[in-house]
Amino acid sequence: MSPEKKTKVFLIIAIAMIALNLRPSISAVGPLISEIRMDTGLSNTMLGMLTTLPILAFGIISVLTPLFTRKFGTEGTLALALVILTGGILLRVIPGSFPLFAGTIILGIAIALGNVLLPGIVKKKFSRQSGLVTGIYSGMLGIGAALSAGVSVPLSQDAGLGWRGSLGIWAILAIAALLVWLPQLRNNFQVVAKRSLRESLKQLGSSKLAWHVAIFMGLQSFTFYIIIAWLPEILQDRGISAVEAGWLVSLCQGAGVFGTFFIPAWASKLKNQHLPLALLITLEIVSIIGLMVPNTTLAAFWSATLGLSMGGSFGLALLFIVLRSRDTESANELSGVSQSVGYTFAATGPALFGATFDIAGNWEIPLGLLLVVSIFKFGSGWHAGRQKYV
Repeated sequence: MSPEKKTKVFLIIAIAMIALNLRPSISAVGPLISEIRMDTGLSNTMLGMLTTLPILAFGIISVLTPLFTRKFGTEGTLALALVILTGGILLRVIPGSFPLFAGTIILGIAIALGNVLLPGIVKKKFSRQSGLVTGIYSGMLGIGAALSAGVSVPLSQDAGLGWRGSLGIWAILAIAALLVWLPQLRNNFQVVAKRSLRESLKQLGSSKLAWHVAIFMGLQSFTFYIIIAWLPEILQDRGISAVEAGWLVSLCQGAGVFGTFFIPAWASKLKNQHLPLALLITLEIVSIIGLMVPNTTLAAFWSATLGLSMGGSFGLALLFIVLRSRDTESANELSGVSQSVGYTFAATGPALFGATFDIAGNWEIPLGLLLVVSIFKFGSGWHAGRQKYV
């Protein structure tokens, strides 16, 4: 293997390690909701904020990411993000509600930086293999989410770590990713922008295509974070144990890995992305309807199919950013704006879903809300899937 290929392979490994860290600190919360409620006395709406706050941080920080890269460089900003992520995770181990929520906000800031910068690095370093590399790192996002959802309750109860220790253990993974990423700092250079942040925001704000990419990102994230936060509770209310519910969420995330890996690799080879979009939305609608049925016999099947559709939709959203931009700077700008708009909207999801349940007293009405979201997602994705550039 030539030195150039070795460098690229190591970079892919480093990117995969970073991606592996961008979901566990959020996905681990859902299966632990009951324990956190019993220990803290927080309401469903406040518990929903544990998922909402990071997404809100995504919305605010994503659009400001160019300010970080112009000062610290792309590679330097990613290293900084891993340091911040480690600090936020460890802060949540400290007893009290304030460290819990403060740590959640801090780790949300770190994840936002990683979310925005990875598509730009793929565009810059792997322009000819963008679908494959996007599939690899988005797949690692799914693996991280699945792993954390599956082991959070066993770590808390069986390993005796408690819910705080179960949330805090992911700092080890963040430190490992930082160590793997550090060699990339040799190639770190301050980003010299062709456009000011205000100019780029003005240009993207006037682009209908950019808005469709952003709306699709927001709607798929809206559904994803609601499911991550509340699927364990839905399943437990229907008689499934906390441990089994956690593993079903892990199954959901694990199935999503296949979607996040294969959909971008397939969709990037097509003239437009309408066919994969239609398949994913159809699968999502059927899965949500299946979960609305109180009988839990097919709970594992619906969890898996829903995960597959959500994972594929997320991979498709990331691919849109890469395919609809002409260069690395445009990809970073589109990534920042689309994730800012998208995640700001998605941030309302978990708390809104929890509040809707508190008012309705059943899960059918909140799940019906997700069916409506799926229809709008199809519309925005149809426009974003056209072969055009922002």
